Amino acid sequence: MRHIRVARLVGAAILAVGLTTATMTSAAATDKLAVPSPTSAPKVSQAMSTAMQRDLGLTEAQVNTRLAQEETARGTEQRTRTALGDSYAGSWFDAKSGTLVVQTTDRAKAAHVAKGVTVRIVTHSTAALTAVKTGIDRFAGKAAPSAINGWHVDDKTNSVVVAVNKKKVDTAAKSFLASVSAMHPAVRVVEEDSSPATYADVVGGWPYWINFSARCSVGFAVYGGFVSAGHCGTPGSTASDGNGVVLGSFAGSTFPGNDYSFISTDPAVTLWGYVEGYNGSWYYVYGSAQVAAGSGICRSGSTTGMWCGTLLDRGWTINYPQGTVYNLTRTNVCAEPGDSGGSWLSANQAQGVTSGGSGNCSSGGTTYYQEVNPILAAYGLTLLTS
Repeated sequence: MRHIRVARLVGAAILAVGLTTATMTSAAATDKLAVPSPTSAPKVSQAMSTAMQRDLGLTEAQVNTRLAQEETARGTEQRTRTALGDSYAGSWFDAKSGTLVVQTTDRAKAAHVAKGVTVRIVTHSTAALTAVKTGIDRFAGKAAPSAINGWHVDDKTNSVVVAVNKKKVDTAAKSFLASVSAMHPAVRVVEEDSSPATYADVVGGWPYWINFSARCSVGFAVYGGFVSAGHCGTPGSTASDGNGVVLGSFAGSTFPGNDYSFISTDPAVTLWGYVEGYNGSWYYVYGSAQVAAGSGICRSGSTTGMWCGTLLDRGWTINYPQGTVYNLTRTNVCAEPGDSGGSWLSANQAQGVTSGGSGNCSSGGTTYYQEVNPILAAYGLTLLTS
């Protein structure tokens, strides 16, 4: 039987995760929506803990504490969103305080948020800002000027941010920015020094080759194959390992619009519910529960190995040279060509597959990923767990 990867499994340890953020103002709260009691840290490999200590500047004890805090925040976020209803205006994990920050447009409803949750009163609800972003999506179509990097709902500033490469601004970009800025007072333009690009010949997780040529990464094993980035290959393309052995073929792929794919593997291929750490270890995959913005997150790629950082925000529409991709998640984790399609983990929960970004792992960078649950739903797949 052929294996996608054979490696020594390292014993379970603890830990992983967390970084960043700003201090937020609090509002009065009652215990009508109770916060769960302190949660123990999810079990992850010692190797992941070590990577997070290195990249986030934490001790092992601090990593373990952060993991427990993030797990509590994850469990609280959805219930808080439900309690606030239409007044909900975003939330994220604040690493400084170790608590969930929640925003609402209704001061009265703020009193129904759980103790231990920091509450902010803001002007615009998530639904209102999402409608503005959708309007920009429709206006831009698939032909936004090349200087426009992307746009998304930014919870922390309660606005819709449009990011532009200040080095590439031309007449077309200025016209685009003027048009979208006029759509709503909440639209805000942010200048950046570079533009995102797909990691077309990059890997995240274990490498595979498309039509015996371009290289990408395995995202996560599923029953019947694995998921990866859509820009890696088109339906019918062959996927093979480093020895030229055919693993299977692309059963589904979408890019642009989305950036995900499903590679159906041959029956003889053995699939594993782990992620390669490139340090002699495999990392656990226990599920695909999505964590709050502000949480720590790690990425694995065959070009650069395992790197960790922070989930900054969700819902980015990114304007790649090949076309627009919607609903990507932004991080401050670096990546390089060869990391595309690779695995994103928070503790032991699968988060997504690498799409693209800017920068590198020498000077730092910004990387976007496509969340894994919509991929599983699109193809009717079930995640293979450890």
